[in-house]
Amino acid sequence: MKKATFAAFALALTAGSAMAADLPSYKAPPPPPPPPIMTWTGFYAGLNFGVGFYAQNSSNAWGWGVNNHGGSRAGVVGGGQIGYNYQITPMFVVGVETDFQGTSIGSGAGGNTYAWLFGVPPVTTATLNWFGTVRGRVGVNLLSPQLLVYGTGGFAYGEVKRNGWLNQNSTVQTGWTAGGGAEYMFVALPNWSVKAEYLYTQLSGNNNNGFNFGLNLNNVNNRTRFHTIRFGVNYHLNFGSSAPVLAKY
Repeated sequence: MKKATFAAFALALTAGSAMAADLPSYKAPPPPPPPPIMTWTGFYAGLNFGVGFYAQNSSNAWGWGVNNHGGSRAGVVGGGQIGYNYQITPMFVVGVETDFQGTSIGSGAGGNTYAWLFGVPPVTTATLNWFGTVRGRVGVNLLSPQLLVYGTGGFAYGEVKRNGWLNQNSTVQTGWTAGGGAEYMFVALPNWSVKAEYLYTQLSGNNNNGFNFGLNLNNVNNRTRFHTIRFGVNYHLNFGSSAPVLAKY
């Protein structure tokens, strides 16, 4: 009797273990994936479009003060840029950028000149055909990792066409530029960003303008100063990117 009871008990245990093995297994769900980490490090390229206008356009000739201060004519500015950023800390970003722009910025004829005393009408105008810059950038993530506010400045160059009383010429001038802007990178599209930027640029150089009849009498020191306001879009490449940096706020 005892043997039969023990056998029945062992059989019940075996059946219970088999039924437990057939039951589904319950495991905790995996943790959600971490949010994407924003980084500005890497190469980028993009396009921009905006407006520009002269701050002042001066020409000093013959050494006795023929001054040409023409009224500014606002124009369209458009082109492209390429650059590289490096995020040195979660908050600070440094980089370098070069851009090339076509423009329709121009000036009207000058209205202030001593040349009137000699019967020479002040008809010189100037058109900025194109310009480019090579600039450094220093930025900070003020409110979030996605928003970069930056200052920028460096070398500038451009072609200025001057229409004198008896002749025309174009010359490539060099100078400097400085300004700032803001750039925003999208969370859903981390390779894309949009930006708004302001630059003040001054170019200078010598050329012969007006009527000199080969005598080199008016070797003009031209200074071309202008403002630009541009809006652009950049595509950020993975090439050149270091380990991502997580910004904490």
